Amino acid sequence: MKLILKLISGIVIGVILGLFGFEWMIKSLLTFKDVFGEFIGFMIPLIILFFIASGVSKLGNDSGKLVGMTVGSAYLSTLLAGILAFFVATILMPFVASGGVIPEESSGLAGYFSFEIEPVMGVITALVFAFLFGIGMAKLQSEYLIRVFDEGKNIVELVIKKIIIPLLPFYIAGIFAELASEGTVFDTLQVFGIVLVVAIVTHWIWLTIQYVVAGSLVGRNPISLIKTMLPAYFTALGTMSSAATIPVTLKQTKQNGVKEEVANFSVPLSATIHLSGSVITIVSCTVAVMTVLDGYSVPNFFTMFPVIAMLGVIMIAAPGVPGGAIMAAIGILTSMLGFSEVAVGLMIALYMAQDSFGTAANVTGDGAIALLVDKFTSKLKS
Repeated sequence: MKLILKLISGIVIGVILGLFGFEWMIKSLLTFKDVFGEFIGFMIPLIILFFIASGVSKLGNDSGKLVGMTVGSAYLSTLLAGILAFFVATILMPFVASGGVIPEESSGLAGYFSFEIEPVMGVITALVFAFLFGIGMAKLQSEYLIRVFDEGKNIVELVIKKIIIPLLPFYIAGIFAELASEGTVFDTLQVFGIVLVVAIVTHWIWLTIQYVVAGSLVGRNPISLIKTMLPAYFTALGTMSSAATIPVTLKQTKQNGVKEEVANFSVPLSATIHLSGSVITIVSCTVAVMTVLDGYSVPNFFTMFPVIAMLGVIMIAAPGVPGGAIMAAIGILTSMLGFSEVAVGLMIALYMAQDSFGTAANVTGDGAIALLVDKFTSKLKS
């Protein structure tokens, strides 16, 4: 919650400076925005590389069917959640905002200077590299390389926690100072609240679908199953981390009748790979940003489906820190949808404002995944 308050403060300060500040103050903030935006772009391939490679290397060769069912169920849930979010957002967003209210590129003040920080590799290259080495390390059980990628993951996570997250409010302030100086900020802000409500409502629609399916398969009341998982939901609201909520998710999942050996495996794995709530938010915010920004048009389903499919894969790169999912997703948004710096800044602000709700939807859905895996493993054994 402290981070959300800081981000809101950044938005308020940016708007005030953009409307009433001295020119040198605005230009200083825009300079920081430009430089920090380059740094974020530099870090994205490293986030993808180290987090995916490290995560895949832990899958190993044991309990292949259990791994396959958990990974397959989690990915299918994430994919279908993204598709649901796309249709909900494309139906509602045109009623919320009219297109072309925000200039795509700055036509007003600019920073004092800017420079380019070239990433060490492209997003797709990092993704292929990560899976290649992750699968190879899992098969060969290469302890040395696993340690190397684990240490790289720790370094990248440290950068996210100590540099990117603390400085995000200033970056967001720069984005909104630019919008305010151009006279378009209030068109953006009036969309924000509605987008967040749409995303949260879609979370609960998808959670209901998940537990209706799981409940029908295991012969249990879905409302009772969701009620049991509520402690995990509210814990995630406070921690904003799927990983930090694992103990509570595990406890509540077992209370729902999932066998201990299945819960002990599927819940920690799902905390890493099942991010349906996060994808719902990213897709909802993507449609909203493309609706209000000049120069964009909301893509059709066949254009958006590959993006949603890639988000389902790249979410494995989301670390257990606030904002990890959107940091990993920026590469997809820029490479596949052509998002500019303004679009990326709005995405970060929108996503971070409800990160805790997306995380809560993720971990609550993990309980449904565990129920499905438990049912399937029981059938296989019988």
